[in-house]
Amino acid sequence: MTRIPAGGPAQLHARLTRIAAAVATDAETWLAPRRHWLERPEAAGPAANLAAWLALRQHDLTRLQDQLSAWGLSSLGRSEARVTDSLARVSATLAALAGLQPAGPQADLFAGERALAEAKRQLFGADPGGPYTRILVTLPAAAAEQPSLIDDAVAAGADCVRINCAHDGPAVWQRLIEGARAAGRRARRPLRVLMDLGGPKLRIAALGPGKSRRLRPGDRFLLAADEGALRAVDDGLPRCRATLTLPQALAAARPGGEIWIDDGKLGAVIERRCALGATARVIHAKPGGGRLKPAKGINLPGADLALPALTPADLDHLDFVAHHADLIGLSFVQRVEDVDALQQALAARLGRRRRWPGLVLKIETRLGLVNLPDLALRALGRQPTAIMLARGDLAIELGFEALSAAQEELLSLAAAARLPVIWATQVAENLLKSGRPSRPEISDIALAQRAECVMLNKGPHLVEAVAFVDDVLRRMDRRQRKRSPRLRSAELWRLAPPSGSAGRDRARAAARCRRPPAGRKGRAGSRA
Repeated sequence: MTRIPAGGPAQLHARLTRIAAAVATDAETWLAPRRHWLERPEAAGPAANLAAWLALRQHDLTRLQDQLSAWGLSSLGRSEARVTDSLARVSATLAALAGLQPAGPQADLFAGERALAEAKRQLFGADPGGPYTRILVTLPAAAAEQPSLIDDAVAAGADCVRINCAHDGPAVWQRLIEGARAAGRRARRPLRVLMDLGGPKLRIAALGPGKSRRLRPGDRFLLAADEGALRAVDDGLPRCRATLTLPQALAAARPGGEIWIDDGKLGAVIERRCALGATARVIHAKPGGGRLKPAKGINLPGADLALPALTPADLDHLDFVAHHADLIGLSFVQRVEDVDALQQALAARLGRRRRWPGLVLKIETRLGLVNLPDLALRALGRQPTAIMLARGDLAIELGFEALSAAQEELLSLAAAARLPVIWATQVAENLLKSGRPSRPEISDIALAQRAECVMLNKGPHLVEAVAFVDDVLRRMDRRQRKRSPRLRSAELWRLAPPSGSAGRDRARAAARCRRPPAGRKGRAGSRA
C-alpha cells in the first residue's frame, strides 16, 4: 500500500516559498545578460517565463510533487507555460489550508496557453474546424505540375506546406508556392509556406575502388580526406573508401568515436587518423551487410563539427526564400551565432522595417539541444519562432534509447518559452509509402497531438495519410490536451448489470468509437 508522503500545509508552504524566492533570483540572473536580445516587446513575457522554468528545473521537485498531490493540489507538473503564477497559486492555497492567510485573487492562469495558441495561429495559420495540432505536408516536385494535389491535401486536412530547398530550384519552388497560395484562397484560409534551408548536412560524396563491396561487422573502410586519397596506393589502408561532402568534418573525427550512416543503418567506430583520412571498423549492419552509397547521410555523434548552419548554397537560396516564405527552417542550428547569421542575412535582404518570415529552429544535434534555451531566446527576440523536433538525426546523435526523454524535455522547454513545436521525421512513413499504417506509427501520430504541428514527408499516398492523421488527431483531442488527459465519460465502458444487456451496451459504445469524425468544416468542440 502506497504511503502518503509526510508534510503538512504549513511545512509545504514554507518550502514552496523558499523555492519561489530562489526561482525569482536565479531566473533574473540568467535573463539579465540576455535581455538585450529581446528586440520585440512581445518576446518579454515568454522570455521571463522561460527563465523561471529553467530556474525551477534546477530543483528536484519529485517528492514535493507527491506531497502536493496528497493534499489534492497541483503537482506543478503542467506549469511550463505559467511558472510564476502556478507557484503563487499553489502557495496561496497552502497558506489558506494552514490558516496563515486567506487565498486572495489569482492571476489569469491560462494566459501562457493562450499566448502559445496565438503563436501557433500566427505561424501555422488558423483552422477553426480542425484539430489542435496543425498538419504540415512536404510538397513533391510533381505538385508544381499537378496543383490539384495540393487542393486534395488541404481538403484532407493539411494546414501548411513545406518545400525542401535541398531539392529542385527557384523555378519549381515558385510554381509550388503559387499552387499553395491558390489552394489557400480556394479553401478560404491562408496556407502557410515553410521553406527548409538544407544546411550543412554531412553526406557521402564519392566512392573509391571498393564501392561495390558489402560491409559487415568487422570490415574496415577509409573516410578519405580528398578525391586523391580514393586512388592512393597504401597496403595498410582499406580499399573500401569514401569522401565526404564536408571534408572539414574529418577534423572532428577522433579514435573511438562513432560513425552512423544512412539514418543508422550502418554503424562504425573510428580506429585511427592518418594522412589520407580516417579508418573505421563496422560495428553494426543489417543482415547481409550494408553498402556505402553516395548522398547517404553521415552522423558523428558527440563530435563538435563546428560547421556554420548556413552554407554558400543556403545563402544563394535565401535570395528567393526571404521574399517568398512565411517560415524559414534553419537546419542543424547549434549555436547562437547560427541564429545571428540567418538574421543578419535576412536583414541584408529585407531590411529592419519589413516584416520577417517566422523562424523554425530545427533541433538535430546534441549541441543544438543543449543550447536550445539560448537559441530560442535569441530567435524569438527578433521574429516569431517555432521549434522542429527533428527526431531522425537527433535519435542518432543522442542514441535511440535517449530520444524519448529528450523529446519530453524539448516539449516542456518549448511550452515554457511559448514556442510551437513541429513533431517531425518519418511520421506515418509506412502509410505514406504503402497506403497502410503500421501499428507503432499510429501511436506516434497520437503522441504528435501534444505538439502544435506535425510534419509529413513526401509519398505516393500523401492525401490518404493526411486524412488518416487528421482523424487520429481529432480522436486524441477528445481525450488529451497536449500532455494533460481530458476526463470525458468513458465510451468503451459503462456501469451495467452483469447480464446480456451489457453486451449490447458495449457493442453500441464500440460502434460510437468507430464512428468517423465529422468533416473539417464546422466541427463542434474542436480547438483552433
